[in-house]
Amino acid sequence: MDKIVIAGGSGFLGKVLSNYFVNQGAKVSILTRNKNLQSNNPGYILWDGKNLGKWTSVLESCDALINLCGRSVDCRYTDKNKSMILQSRIQSTEILGKAILNCKKPPKVWLNSSTATIYKHSEQTPMTESSGVLGDNFSENIAKAWENSFFSFETPFTRKVALRTSIVLGKEGGAFLPLKKLAQLGLGGKQGNGKQMISWIHELDFCKSIDYIIQNPNLSGAVNVVSPYAINNNTFMRHLRKSQNMPFGIPLSKKLLEIGARFIQTETELILKSRFVYPEVLLEKGFEFEFPNIKKALQNL
Repeated sequence: MDKIVIAGGSGFLGKVLSNYFVNQGAKVSILTRNKNLQSNNPGYILWDGKNLGKWTSVLESCDALINLCGRSVDCRYTDKNKSMILQSRIQSTEILGKAILNCKKPPKVWLNSSTATIYKHSEQTPMTESSGVLGDNFSENIAKAWENSFFSFETPFTRKVALRTSIVLGKEGGAFLPLKKLAQLGLGGKQGNGKQMISWIHELDFCKSIDYIIQNPNLSGAVNVVSPYAINNNTFMRHLRKSQNMPFGIPLSKKLLEIGARFIQTETELILKSRFVYPEVLLEKGFEFEFPNIKKALQNL
């Protein structure tokens, strides 16, 4: 039976992964900062994400460590929030790296969250691991610093994979629920000019791809964890409206989105940046997607 440790596993993606691996027969331990979760669930282990402590013992002889820690980017990019976004990613990555180096029997593989946002805005050219161009704005530089911190650790007995993930479409959380709500309210038209590409992945394919990476020792480095069929925003919203039996959707202009983003304390970049990402490594290594196209994925959700 596999022994899986998930850091930052109490959020949407952590719960999805935990449920998946438990159903596969794995023993899952979750590192959490939430004392209430830790006291009520034997699989939850308290840590602060910054300092070494008793929690490090759970890493001994584990098959995989999956780090999902990082403050949400769904906020206004104030100086304070920018600092918290960066530090939450770097601190958790660095302390996990130190913990691994102190292990007598370190994890076989360490999967660290990254993001498909690391690539530049692209509407025409797909970004692969081998040919993708990294961007140079705030979000892209955060992603680069995150990966640099991760890969700076020399872990000779622990394989490392950076998970360049985009939108994970799931039934119980993430970006899909508010988008679905917009469509249901008749506000599911194109956002901005609708030409920006959306890279996405169904929650089951997300879990299966993580499992595939764990089971394949020849997979290392940066891996794009996305469906092979990115689509533009206009097409995505059309399919979403159809899946909700909504015959129309009012488009939201860039100016209107900027007003709305300020009102709900977020940034338009989350919607307007074009993420055109292709999972070259996963496909080359033989991974098969269960929900490769958006129509089938939305029908399931």
